[in-house]
Amino acid sequence: MNHTTTVQEQIIYIIYGGKSTEHDISLKTACTVLQALDTQQNEVRPIYITRDGIWCSFGRLLTNRIELHDLILAPAHQDTARSMGEVIANDFSLPGKKVAFPLMHGANGEDGTIQGLLELLNIPYVGNGVLSAAVTLDKVISKQLLAQAGVNQVAYHFFDNRQWAEAQSGLLQHIEEQLGYPCYVKPASLGSSIGISRCFDRQQLISGINDALSYDTKVLIEREIVGREIQVAVMGNERPVASLPGEFIHNHAFFDFDSKYLDKQLQMSIPAQIEEHTLDEIRKIAIHAYQSHCCTGLARVDFFLDEGGFLYLNEINALPGFTNFSMYPVMWERTADITYAELINRLIAFAFERHASKQTLNYSKGEAHV
Repeated sequence: MNHTTTVQEQIIYIIYGGKSTEHDISLKTACTVLQALDTQQNEVRPIYITRDGIWCSFGRLLTNRIELHDLILAPAHQDTARSMGEVIANDFSLPGKKVAFPLMHGANGEDGTIQGLLELLNIPYVGNGVLSAAVTLDKVISKQLLAQAGVNQVAYHFFDNRQWAEAQSGLLQHIEEQLGYPCYVKPASLGSSIGISRCFDRQQLISGINDALSYDTKVLIEREIVGREIQVAVMGNERPVASLPGEFIHNHAFFDFDSKYLDKQLQMSIPAQIEEHTLDEIRKIAIHAYQSHCCTGLARVDFFLDEGGFLYLNEINALPGFTNFSMYPVMWERTADITYAELINRLIAFAFERHASKQTLNYSKGEAHV
């Protein structure tokens, strides 16, 4: 991991915002990435998607000295594209070497939808493809894949809004008998700990399920594991590598949205202070999980380490927090001295590598006969 990557003379589309509960987080991520890009060596073109799903193009960014408020663009703003069709026609049709960097967390950005559009446009893009993006965001499908891959997980149960409406009593009884309290209720396809509840009794469980179903049509309920939350960064295509594992040092019983994003006292411990053989095992399992989900580019893999030293894989995040102070880039900085700007360059290089590989595929079946 001591090689360097140079990215020059190319168009980089930074796609952010979106019709998602994680819209504001996406703005922060995009701002940090844009500040790190060299606007002299690259033609950087921010693409903002409003909360209503309207696409807005800034055109070429002339400086990376921008702030968060600079990234919010009204659809009626003068001299901007004001629809997805205009952006595709005006921005994505430009000639030259180009790559997209989708920075939309959650629905419509992390679930394979934007990736599918970029595939249709035949534009290289950073991060996971359609399949891996979709299955990693859906926690239930991901858990089923991990089970097939032989990865240990926390006991869980899931159901959708129709089942909840028709069989509430039976579902509650099953959860109490099989999982017990406290347990966690989560929307199946959402990140940043939004819509998650820690429940100690039936009333809290009902309230938590109703809240989760306001964000998603499917919910996941998990047994609580008493222990530590360990994270590891993975990047690469066919030969992925894992960083040193890390953890946040905090006093929160429940590491919710406010704890993650508003607590100024959070401290990172990288590498996590655990035994060497456990560190090695975490990295090994993380790569195995990454490959079992057909991941490419990047992902963060999260674990629970219980008081007996037993590991449980919690989830795979295909678009982890990516500001310069987020765990994912910091783990790479402390593992291999990779700067934030260099990390972006490496991820862009992986995007070009994957795209080039796909261009070698045969999409015809011999010669056409008339």
